[in-house]
Amino acid sequence: MEKKKTINQKAFEIGGKIINPGSTQTVSVALSMLPNHAAFDLDMRVIHGLKPGKRLFICATIHGDELNGIEIIRRVLASSLTKHIHGTLIAIPIVNLFGMLLHSRYLPDRRDLNRSFPGSEAGSSAAQLANTFLTEVVAKCTHGIDLHTGSNNRLNLPQIRCGFEHDETLRLALSFGAPVILKSKIREGSLREAAENLGIPTLTFEGGEALRFNEFAVRAGVAGILRVMSTLKMIPAGKCSAAKGSPVISPSSRWLRSPMTGVLRSACWLGDKVLKGDVIAKISDPLGTTTTDVVALFDGIVIGRTQNPLVYKGDALFNIAWVSDPTRAQATIEAFEEEEFEEDQFNLFTETPLP
Repeated sequence: MEKKKTINQKAFEIGGKIINPGSTQTVSVALSMLPNHAAFDLDMRVIHGLKPGKRLFICATIHGDELNGIEIIRRVLASSLTKHIHGTLIAIPIVNLFGMLLHSRYLPDRRDLNRSFPGSEAGSSAAQLANTFLTEVVAKCTHGIDLHTGSNNRLNLPQIRCGFEHDETLRLALSFGAPVILKSKIREGSLREAAENLGIPTLTFEGGEALRFNEFAVRAGVAGILRVMSTLKMIPAGKCSAAKGSPVISPSSRWLRSPMTGVLRSACWLGDKVLKGDVIAKISDPLGTTTTDVVALFDGIVIGRTQNPLVYKGDALFNIAWVSDPTRAQATIEAFEEEEFEEDQFNLFTETPLP
């Protein structure tokens, strides 16, 4: 009987380093320097499996104040499931180091990195960082996951944002198992646009808020990444918990804006259903002499909301995703939250020593 031919994994080159099969390395790609001439590097952890397979990048802090992804990536790397993978995992917890140090969404020149792709070698600092990240990391992968949070004092329900046009992207979105999948147009200059122009299916995960860790979003992110890795056959099927229900799928969402300036009092939370005509918040002057209702304009579920009770007329208050059955959608989201907190494998203090 003829023996089955073994396909060996080849060495992987990234950032000028050669990584042998079955090894894990920290790789630093020089980018620039801080004003005090301290190095500004793009640091990544690369797990290169013994056997060939897909090459997945996971990244966070494209916006420097969106920190949730740092903890998500730490827990993914600490999981025993990622120690002996097929293929290659490239984990970049801090892409926009300048923004992170400044507690800012932007780079020091006020440019948004997620509007600067594909970038250029001779452009602004944002263009150079985008170009380096795209060529050194993204172009060497087959798939990607970009981790984000809400911005500007906004809190987001864990959700996947993607286009529904490509079967592979939608397949991975469903396997991620976030409570909500939102159809989202590709924004010009975004990492997702640049990656998909290279033929690399990329998911955008949103959850939590800027400058905070949100445990529900962190657990949803960790579980989702491991499920995607299982779907891509990078880790054994059945080793990570499958989502117990189907996610809520929405074709669109819309921000409900403040009808007046004042102090906001909300009557709904993330995942709550709203029906057209419902009063979901009230806005008053500080003395309470005048009050205006905030009324839902269509049926849906709340997937994002402001955290700041002091609002101006026109401020975004609630991001409402359209769904055909809001009651069922709310029950599904509540079940997802209960499920994530039943699992203890993604807890805060998961630690695995680095090799």
